[in-house]
Amino acid sequence: MKRRLMMSVVAATAALSLAACGSAPDDTPATEDAAPTTEAAEEETEDAVEPPAEAVDFKGCMVSDAGGWDDQSFNQTSHDGLVRAAAELGIETADIESNSDDEFGPNVDAMVQQGCDQIIGVGYLLADAAQAAADANPDLQFALVDSGFAEGTENGKALVFNTAEAGYLAGYLAAGMTETGKVATFGGLLIPSVNIFMDGFYDGVAKYNEEKGTNVELLGWDKNSPETGANSGGFDDANQGQILTKGFIAQGADIIMPVAGPVGLGAAAAARDAGAKIIWVDTDGFYSTEYGDIILTSVVKKMDEAVFESLKEGVEGTFTSEPYIGTLENEGVDIAPFHDFEDAVPDELKAEIDALREAIIAGEIVVETQHAP
Repeated sequence: MKRRLMMSVVAATAALSLAACGSAPDDTPATEDAAPTTEAAEEETEDAVEPPAEAVDFKGCMVSDAGGWDDQSFNQTSHDGLVRAAAELGIETADIESNSDDEFGPNVDAMVQQGCDQIIGVGYLLADAAQAAADANPDLQFALVDSGFAEGTENGKALVFNTAEAGYLAGYLAAGMTETGKVATFGGLLIPSVNIFMDGFYDGVAKYNEEKGTNVELLGWDKNSPETGANSGGFDDANQGQILTKGFIAQGADIIMPVAGPVGLGAAAAARDAGAKIIWVDTDGFYSTEYGDIILTSVVKKMDEAVFESLKEGVEGTFTSEPYIGTLENEGVDIAPFHDFEDAVPDELKAEIDALREAIIAGEIVVETQHAP
């Protein structure tokens, strides 16, 4: 198991041998070292370095989904929130990477045994492990990115995002920019936090066709038959992303939206080779990946902000089970700038997308999905 603990002195070696859902220790030694700054955080602060916050007696911890902290997608973005909390709130931090589903439970328990005050699981697939640990440790705080807890779990907070809204804008954009009349999307797994992107994308393409009298075809996803959706079977095999994307391109698609974490890197490689474009997800792929030259936009959800706010509530003593829900209205989700494609996207299309955003915020357009938080 690959493990990276964000402290100089830790005593976690024996923790993974504990049974699932272990209770928190009565007395766990603390350390005072803050988490190291990630490359993304360094880029944002290199021109104005703030002094480190005064240390506080609070330990925030995080467990990754498969793919690791350098997935250039949801794990990395969530982790940036932990790094920011260390720098700005002065908390002690620890994290641990998961390489497979069967590591989720032991990894969450490892954080319990380290004396963490708040443990954040990144990804829908950590829900069972986080729920079990929250039930076994009612005095600790837990949060889940892209999922939530059973009703009545007062020490568990959902950090969720209505990415269907931003996906809708991306679908409209893709339909307006395709030169072949075909676009595509696929998921890592067909789970709610993935399907919600593709539902919005589907409706955005449909809206463009309705408005323009066109017949842009979406490959890989039918909102009305989600069980038939294309998927790579996981989030860590980039080769599967290449295979799926090559198949879509062979069918005529020239814009592809992979909702699959690091699997999307394989999709981007295939798209670049074929002269196609990519719509990235979770974070702004123009900055987080090496494929900025082919990324039309990204469907962004501000997981880093949600993580930071959850930890801030913990430090301030205001943590509750009330969920954080990212929307277009509160800027928790959106599409990223067009970057290298800024001049290629027609002004008329930009204006239409802006109008759609405002209509969604005003409630004039409701993006329907069974996965809405």
